[in-house]
Amino acid sequence: MAIHPEVSTSTHPATLVEDDLVTSAVGRRVLAITRLATGFIFLWAFLDKTFGLHYSTGAPVTEGTPSLAWIDGGTPSQGFMKFAAVGPFKDTFASMASPVTDWLFMLAMLGVGTAVMLGIGLRVSAVAGSLVMLLMWVAEWPFIQGSNNPLIDYHIIYALVLILCATLLAGDTWGLGRRWAKLGIVQRQRWLR
Repeated sequence: MAIHPEVSTSTHPATLVEDDLVTSAVGRRVLAITRLATGFIFLWAFLDKTFGLHYSTGAPVTEGTPSLAWIDGGTPSQGFMKFAAVGPFKDTFASMASPVTDWLFMLAMLGVGTAVMLGIGLRVSAVAGSLVMLLMWVAEWPFIQGSNNPLIDYHIIYALVLILCATLLAGDTWGLGRRWAKLGIVQRQRWLR
């Protein structure tokens, strides 16, 4: 495993880069594409729910009904938490639904999506994004008969991909990960990598 001295300091050991972990150039490019696609999933959720682009947010039900866009007063997390949550935690999610959960959810979608697309702060993004995905997985309670799969669904896959991207430093290829790693604060606070 090669250590790149250009990113080391006298007080901190040299920093690993993606080349050290994924030795295949093709593998690094596939990982970068996977990172970008996953980041776009989170960023798109933010954009669609903010501006009501009529994909998962949907169009108004009838002419004259208000838009479901967040900028038009829509509630990006509350409807899901109050009406879509099922299983033993349904009442817990419904009782937590508020404008605060809307802000937290939307900030998570924007923050995770932007960071993953840029290839920076992937460890923080992996934790935050995985937490959101796990909460959504629990809210949809996959153990109910008729669900697609009682254990693994897209929420779990997204969380695993975020963890994979952070672990393998996927932001170093076609992202700003290497530059980010050279910042003094990132070298002092390794969890920011």
